[in-house]
Amino acid sequence: MNVLSFVLPDGRELRAPINSLVIAGWAGRNVAAVEHHIEELAVLGVPRPSTVPLYYRVAADQLTTASEVEVLGPESSGEAEIMILSLDGELFVGLGSDHTDRKVETYSVAVSKQLCTKPVARALWRFEEVEKHWDELQLRSWITVSGERVLYQEGSVASLLNPGELIRRHTENAPLASGTAMFCGTLAAIGGIRSSDRFEMELNDPVLKRTIRHTYNAHVLPMVA
Repeated sequence: MNVLSFVLPDGRELRAPINSLVIAGWAGRNVAAVEHHIEELAVLGVPRPSTVPLYYRVAADQLTTASEVEVLGPESSGEAEIMILSLDGELFVGLGSDHTDRKVETYSVAVSKQLCTKPVARALWRFEEVEKHWDELQLRSWITVSGERVLYQEGSVASLLNPGELIRRHTENAPLASGTAMFCGTLAAIGGIRSSDRFEMELNDPVLKRTIRHTYNAHVLPMVA
């Protein structure tokens, strides 16, 4: 079990015991967009998924709210994703990065996801507060490479399957178990997938006029034989 501390909009702290982490891959609502992401990763040698969406289990202790993480080798990168967290019968919305080792991903997507820590923002929203205007939420991310900050991802979550549908397919119509965190898919990378020293991400709600943000630095550990 991994216990993390989050903060709600009213300032109340929420301690969340997380015992299950699920990454929903290939979770686009638009078939063409999903195919684009598949082709984007195919350039890196990543094999096509057996089905879409595809749910990957990752150790719950890989979730972290830290702003500094360590990765093995220089070939990993972040992806901004909405995180849905189930706690005691209530769903919460957060923001995370499905940081992934791209070299390992060419022979096993599941192993590549397990290898990397998954940074998440400390802020959470209640799902019921954004459910009715879900498709208006916006995801963005930036990378910093050699000192230059570049827009990396940008778009509406309307291009992704909504959480209700992702949960339904994963659980076969059962509620998402308490203590489960689910990453809900990502947007295509502007200019292609690439590594960076620094990853910034945000989830913006233009209706309620609020934003969740998180930034982390990825420190590369040397690979030795």
